[in-house]
Amino acid sequence: MYSSIRVDQTLLAVESEHRVHAMLEVTAPDVEGSERPALHLALVIDRSGSMGGGKLEAAKQAAGFLVDHLGPDDSLALVAFDDQVSLLAPAAAPDRERLGAVIESIHRGGTTNLSGGWLKGAEELRRVTSDGQRRILLLTDGQANVGVTDPGRLTGMAQGIRGERISTTTIGFGRDFDEVLLTAMADAGGGNGYFAEGPDDAPGIFTEEFEGLATVAAQNVSVEIAPISDVQFIGVLNEYPMVPLPTGVQIELGDFYGGEVRRVVFEFSVPNVADLGPKHIADVVLRYASVGDPVEMHEVTIPVHVNVVEADEADGAETDRDVVDEVLILKAAEDRKRATELADAGRYDEAAEILEERSRTIHAAMPDSALAAQMEIELAEMEHTTGRMRRREYDMYDKKRMTYESHRNMRSKPHKEWENPDEKDKW
Repeated sequence: MYSSIRVDQTLLAVESEHRVHAMLEVTAPDVEGSERPALHLALVIDRSGSMGGGKLEAAKQAAGFLVDHLGPDDSLALVAFDDQVSLLAPAAAPDRERLGAVIESIHRGGTTNLSGGWLKGAEELRRVTSDGQRRILLLTDGQANVGVTDPGRLTGMAQGIRGERISTTTIGFGRDFDEVLLTAMADAGGGNGYFAEGPDDAPGIFTEEFEGLATVAAQNVSVEIAPISDVQFIGVLNEYPMVPLPTGVQIELGDFYGGEVRRVVFEFSVPNVADLGPKHIADVVLRYASVGDPVEMHEVTIPVHVNVVEADEADGAETDRDVVDEVLILKAAEDRKRATELADAGRYDEAAEILEERSRTIHAAMPDSALAAQMEIELAEMEHTTGRMRRREYDMYDKKRMTYESHRNMRSKPHKEWENPDEKDKW
């Protein structure tokens, strides 16, 4: 793993207080060779009555995709649920002919026992004793309304099983599922959260998820941030599971794929400093498990420094443009969340004003930004959503799109190309 730290302002004026943003950039090494760890997957498919309109067929096609791409050392368990839970195929090496017939037999049923389906998938993966990646893939289009329905308990279940090295990815179909619950389960479960807005989205989601799992380069990546002496830790701009510590905070980043780059931005308050020269303001500790034989634990400590100078020298210093741009992208994601909450409360004009203000900030920053392409995507999304809010056309698809784009940006995932949602086929 390769890591570096940069701050938005390296020169601080003596005898002044400062807010400093630091950006940790972590890059996973490329995965060499054709060998990969075995994949042990539990595909948990919602077959409730609302899975019509092509959603169940897309889920079945996704199951077929996994069967076709798994190797002889991999395993797949297949679970279907409505108000009842059915183990259609126990965790085993893929028998393509048998699994194809089982997949074809899945038909729509009743209500949504999401917890029961997830628990059955977890039960199957617990039986797998061989080495490799173990992940539950949960596909649903509805609300949890049978079995365990409390979001906190469901999220806690996904988090708790990570101690057994079983992760959870969630995929929401259509307009009626609970996007807040599914993104929370994915975050707590160390997997990914996806929104399949229409039939054209499902193939790309499964390709991205499978290719990622097949190229995992590091597991259980975490970052501990520890400020020094009188420096105050303000917070993390990204959205990852975090654990408070007596000296700071630990951030859970999950698994990294080969060549993946992620950035984590955090903020400090640096008090008056009377002495000129370098100042050590924090330590950042990166921990992870390498993938291979044997699995090894690694720990790297990266100091964060600034330089205290006379006020006139600090006034003329340039900021680190990459850090400033990353802060802007993350604050835009936070504004999306705020606007979504306001729109949910029917306060559409207030929500639109937040997006319009952030759009102006992004537009002003674009000419000098190395992230201009990403900002252009962000700007197009915001302007489209703002117009729909002003015209009172904002709907559940807009809400889910906003939620997932914000979630993706706040976890430093690659930004999807913008396409006009009015021109998409939806379920």
